[in-house]
Amino acid sequence: MSLYHSTRSRALACSSKDAIRTGIAPDGGLFVCDALGGEKLDVSALASKDYAAIAREVLGMLLPDYTPDEIAVCVDEAYANSFASPEVTPLVALEGAGEADGVGTYVLELFHGPTSAFKDVALQMLPRLMARTSSDSADESIMIVTATSGDTGKAALAGFADAPGCGITVFYPEGKVSHVQQLQMTTQAGKNVSVCGVRGNFDDAQSAVKRIFADQELACRLRKRGVALSSANSINVGRLVPQVVYYFAAYAQLLRAGAVKPGDEVEFCVPTGNFGDVLAGYYAKLLGLPVARLLVASDKNNVLYDFLTTGVYDRNRPFFTTTSPSMDILISSNLERMLYFLSGGDCDLVARLMGELAESGRYEISPDLLAGIQEVFGCGWADEKQVAEAIAACWQDHGYVMDPHTACGYHVLGQTPAAAGARARVLLSTASPYKFPRAVAEALGLRTPKDDFACMDVLAQATGTQPPAQLSCLADAPILHDSVVDIDRMEAFVERAAKKL
Repeated sequence: MSLYHSTRSRALACSSKDAIRTGIAPDGGLFVCDALGGEKLDVSALASKDYAAIAREVLGMLLPDYTPDEIAVCVDEAYANSFASPEVTPLVALEGAGEADGVGTYVLELFHGPTSAFKDVALQMLPRLMARTSSDSADESIMIVTATSGDTGKAALAGFADAPGCGITVFYPEGKVSHVQQLQMTTQAGKNVSVCGVRGNFDDAQSAVKRIFADQELACRLRKRGVALSSANSINVGRLVPQVVYYFAAYAQLLRAGAVKPGDEVEFCVPTGNFGDVLAGYYAKLLGLPVARLLVASDKNNVLYDFLTTGVYDRNRPFFTTTSPSMDILISSNLERMLYFLSGGDCDLVARLMGELAESGRYEISPDLLAGIQEVFGCGWADEKQVAEAIAACWQDHGYVMDPHTACGYHVLGQTPAAAGARARVLLSTASPYKFPRAVAEALGLRTPKDDFACMDVLAQATGTQPPAQLSCLADAPILHDSVVDIDRMEAFVERAAKKL
């Protein structure tokens, strides 16, 4: 059976179930499996398979110690009734886009789940995978601790609320998520749920969560209460792996539409901050998906763009609060996994680079490693003006309404020639535009009332679209969580939350 180990050391190997239950490796690294890419998925057979069938196959390859029956039940529970589209992640053609060069452009809508964000695809699955892990103690409960830049928090809450044997604590940066995103979290019901704002940005919160995981004294105190910590961020391999599925599902839909033939290459453009969504595309490539290029789209916090063009990762820069808050990140955790694989599995190198990042906030890779990365990944970024212009242009040219994160990708696609060999371009749409109604309405030149829910109504009337019911109903939902703490009080908040379990 293929085992997982840390990106920073091979000293400790474990099963995928143990990796999912633990969340993050004891040395602070992320779990990886060296067998990735040794087995390929038959893309010629994809056209005849629905989302569930593709998910069973992909998850079975990446999580080998789960039985086929366990995988099948997890897939059914996660996707059978939770998504508004029968495709789960439907592919929509942008009519007229790419006609000049014969390369069609499509949007992969990842926002049809219960919280209207792409995180639902993985976070409807992760609790099911977590429930089928084992522990040395039958009485041990898992406390999920997660920092969110906007969307992970609500998606994790929706997945883990009242889940047996689990609790969940979510930290979000106060004042740095959209009003709708905040309401999604602070109105979440559940006996095992704790939600807290933090005074700081997402990077501050995520770094604090990593310190909480590394605190052995805290772990000992919680263990005495029968509680172990785990994560729902994409640092958890159980959160990352389900995201691989929708790349194959997109290809299957392209095949069925006659847009590509088996083996034709596709370019994917991915708005990302923490690098998990685009890393899932790299995993798909290693599993045999014909990927021409993975195009990384950033907002004004363009640390990934600078790294992918210069080889220097430097988080010592101003932090900008933008209309795409889920990408307002300067420490992209999943880059560590990419560095591991593209360096040929060099744990010592990864450990050194991550040590330099922790100590100085900066590291630099070799020209050879950078060249290898650039063979797989392209990049671009959009400032706030360009994001607004992209939203307006996409509506005017294609009659399609997109959120600010997706608009970053739309701008980058427009500025970047299609990759050589690509027969189609797919833009991953990460959230419903109704999660950011004010920003979208302003970009379209519409009237923007003070109330975000009134902005939803204006946007719906102007575009002929409808807000998801799970968002519009938030207007009347009671606030259940109003805690706000400083960064150095997050650990104490987690310890109090654990007493609920």
